[in-house]
Amino acid sequence: MGFLKEYYEQIVELQESEWNFIASSFERKVVQKNEVITRQGETENYLSFIESGIVRFYIPEDEDENELTFNFSFDKELTCAYDSFLTRQPSDYELQALTPTVIWQISYQNLQRVYQETKVGNYIGRLASEKLFLAKSKREIALLRYTIKERYLNLFKEEPDLLKYIPQKYIASYIGTTPQGLSRIRRQIT
Repeated sequence: MGFLKEYYEQIVELQESEWNFIASSFERKVVQKNEVITRQGETENYLSFIESGIVRFYIPEDEDENELTFNFSFDKELTCAYDSFLTRQPSDYELQALTPTVIWQISYQNLQRVYQETKVGNYIGRLASEKLFLAKSKREIALLRYTIKERYLNLFKEEPDLLKYIPQKYIASYIGTTPQGLSRIRRQIT
């Protein structure tokens, strides 16, 4: 859990007793490639920190057989169906590991306990929520402001290893085009 402690200590200095209490609330989980972490229709019960791996957020196939990929989470990031986690309502989408993934999970109940019993837990929770909100806002603005080609270029500027691990059909869906449209964009760039 060293990376998790480092993540927290970038935000605030932790007392050893606080860290021990927080660390005892997490469980390590190994997720296989393509395994669904959170299913549509289930309530998200865990907030997870990715030690290693890539997680895809998507709405499963509809009657037209279209999956809609709308987010990715990477190493050293938070991930969960956060709206479901907060509201305790079923998720409208799924989370899937695109690579073998190691996550550290804290349950909703344990997180509430950390909030109640530590001052630093509330502070870290607020900052983590703000970070998730800012990422969501950035994504929404990108969809409104940038062309598909610009979204593609920005994605690889921010996450250059994507091509190695994420199938093109998911990248196409994420930037708002078809796999054929993505192929045209890639030909224009090279």
